Amino acid sequence: MGGQAKGKKKNKPKRKDKRPSKDAGFVALSPQERMKIRMHEKAKRKTAEKYSVQQLLEKTEECMDSFDFEMASLYCQRALDLESTNMQALDLLGHIFSELGDAQKAKGVFLRAVELSPDAGHSKYMYLGQIHTGQEAVDYYTKGIQVLLSVLDKQAQTNAQAGAAASLDDDPELPTAKDVSVAYCSMAEIYLTDLCMEEGAADKCRELIERALQYHHDNPEALQLMASYLFSTEKNQEGREYLLKSVGLWLPARKQTAASSSSEEDTQNEIPPYESRITSAKLLVEAEEYEMAVDVLEGLLEEDDEVVQVWYLSGWVCYLQLERAKDQLEREGREVTEEEEEERKALRDAARLHLTNAKKLYNKLRCDDQPVLEHVGQLLSELGGEMEGEEGITTLDEDYEPCSDDEQEAAEAPMEH
Repeated sequence: MGGQAKGKKKNKPKRKDKRPSKDAGFVALSPQERMKIRMHEKAKRKTAEKYSVQQLLEKTEECMDSFDFEMASLYCQRALDLESTNMQALDLLGHIFSELGDAQKAKGVFLRAVELSPDAGHSKYMYLGQIHTGQEAVDYYTKGIQVLLSVLDKQAQTNAQAGAAASLDDDPELPTAKDVSVAYCSMAEIYLTDLCMEEGAADKCRELIERALQYHHDNPEALQLMASYLFSTEKNQEGREYLLKSVGLWLPARKQTAASSSSEEDTQNEIPPYESRITSAKLLVEAEEYEMAVDVLEGLLEEDDEVVQVWYLSGWVCYLQLERAKDQLEREGREVTEEEEEERKALRDAARLHLTNAKKLYNKLRCDDQPVLEHVGQLLSELGGEMEGEEGITTLDEDYEPCSDDEQEAAEAPMEH
């Protein structure tokens, strides 16, 4: 009997259930997973001993400035390990994930930031507006603009009370009227695309563009957006005027920078993003401003020569220049001169070269835009077929990636708005 009683005591059940409940999940993990958690906790302790949160965020920004986003994410995550509600760290991490192409992680971080601080910091709303569509995107942009305007109003009041003469734009850390203009442009684009079939969409679009210009009357993207809107409503002459004003604000500086091999930051900041300049080229083609379109496209190719849409537009504009020269000759009813024939041959060869490159890149990058491919084929058949041998692109960088969703959107039918 004594032995049995001792046995019962020895086999007392569910002893491990007396551990704190927070360890239950840890016990269920594999040895490798437990080791990983222990190493992570050890790294957190070492980090806390070696760096403050502010020092980690400074390291994060240094890595971002040098485009080392992988390392930046590590420093930033360490900062959040030490202070999980640090808004600067959340904002930085969201942008880092965005740069790394991880939209889901970026979204999660920015939504966490919205939850913690809904009325401060506009950039999280701008990003959330970009990755959503339709009315949901409009709602995020609207909230972001409210935050922006609130900050600008408070800063204006502070300056007025202090009698400050300095412009708000002098402090690079503060949001500016240009930021408001850009946000209104983003909203207007939604009414040109996702919400274009909504009642009153055209009027709403124009209203938002006018607000964008109110906050920054020389914003090239706002001017271009107005041009696009006017073309879509068949007000072509007015649209052309806005377009030429838009491109005139940045193209001369872009050409001067390229000629001098300069990369001054102020000049670069005034040049619209790559995708926006592709739209500039499309609209210039529609306005029959072929020479200016060529200047824009040449600049794009200098920056990145592995974008199918840019090669395609370059070939198409050469084709259109060739057709215009033929039409002019027919209207004048005369024979072509030797010099004109040489110019026509140069245009034909350039068109064939650019379109050949577009087709080869399209296939190698595995793009998915059948209308563009069909148009390229049609133009090449009219021009005498593809360039052969070493005249066209034959190789690509080893680390090329297939077309992203953004590139596919940029490669839509050229004259759609």
